[in-house]
Amino acid sequence: MDRRSFLRIASGLPVIGLTGWPAGPASAQSVAASGAPARKPGPPRLIVIDPGHGGRDPGAIGARGTLEKDITLDIARQMAQAISRQTGTAAVLTRDTDEFLDLKERVERARAARAELFISIHADSAPDPRARGLSAYTLSEKATDAFAAAIAKQENLADALGVDTSDMDAALQNILADLTAERVKRASLLAKQTLVSGAGKELRLLDNPMRSANFAVLKAPDVPSVLVETGFLSNAEDEKILRDAGARRRIATVLARELASVIRTAPFTA
Repeated sequence: MDRRSFLRIASGLPVIGLTGWPAGPASAQSVAASGAPARKPGPPRLIVIDPGHGGRDPGAIGARGTLEKDITLDIARQMAQAISRQTGTAAVLTRDTDEFLDLKERVERARAARAELFISIHADSAPDPRARGLSAYTLSEKATDAFAAAIAKQENLADALGVDTSDMDAALQNILADLTAERVKRASLLAKQTLVSGAGKELRLLDNPMRSANFAVLKAPDVPSVLVETGFLSNAEDEKILRDAGARRRIATVLARELASVIRTAPFTA
């Protein structure tokens, strides 16, 4: 893949994203005991964080009037700050204001940034008001269950790879699409598993917290993507937690820590 070198997800070549994002001060070049200069560190690994909803779309609304779009933006901002403070990682947001973005635009912003990982943050309503706790979702044409079901259509990977395939025959295009899709799928599953496993040590998890469904926002064909439900505003206890600034900060800190771990883990790195 010309734009992302589609093998990069496996080989781990670093790529920086949106211009203007502060990557932090450059490290001074040190000299090893042998007198040879140490290898200059590469650019940070980029995570794009997507605060769900925004603008005219409030998302879920809790019984106490809590708006999902406000919760997701606050958590995402704190996550981005925490990630970018860690060595070797950086983060940008798809939106940093109360802005409406359609799902396609969110995906395209992640791809334009050359993200190595895309995380969409939510705090939706659940079909069962008793449901509460953090959960994570990856893309699947067929949902794992009714709870996780989504209605978006699957995109044509060969047409959306960001690669000039005009000189390739159909068989080669299909091979390229399959290779990229498989690598993205494996990386997305790894991210979901690592996030849930790490976060579950400190945060309450939903029953069966790792699920999959046909979410449109997870359909970047060349960026591993995960949707995280930080809790459900349809549950009174979760709404109480998500309304608390300290609790949101804790959620953001835990997720940032796990994401930084994820992006340093195969198949994101060699």
